[in-house]
Amino acid sequence: MNPVILSQVSASGEKISIGDAAVTAIFGYCVVFAGLFILMCVVTGVGAYFKSKNQKAADQEKAVLENIAKKVEDNPLTIVPAEAKKAPGSAGKIKLHSVPDKEAAMIMAIVADAMQKPINELHFISIKEVED
Repeated sequence: MNPVILSQVSASGEKISIGDAAVTAIFGYCVVFAGLFILMCVVTGVGAYFKSKNQKAADQEKAVLENIAKKVEDNPLTIVPAEAKKAPGSAGKIKLHSVPDKEAAMIMAIVADAMQKPINELHFISIKEVED
């Protein structure tokens, strides 16, 4: 057999045995995989940090909206502050309490007309039928 095939050449130019080459290769693979593992941990940690940050912001927004919805249910004529507004053109979610969709749409149109505002600038939270 050809001795060049059975042995490797090191970086310094000298021949090393198959066993030394295998140890060097395994050590190299271990270093690469350790680096990848550390990188994976860093990326996962940063992702978890930003996910928890977004979750806290969403929880705060939900608490504010629930507080406003509670005030509106107690007094339907409550003016909703600007912080409860959604993006332009978004109506958000509306809770309908024993009011059909068609009547709710009519009420929203009447309120928008009475306030002389476009309906997409208004944010309706809840519509409830009041019986005398």
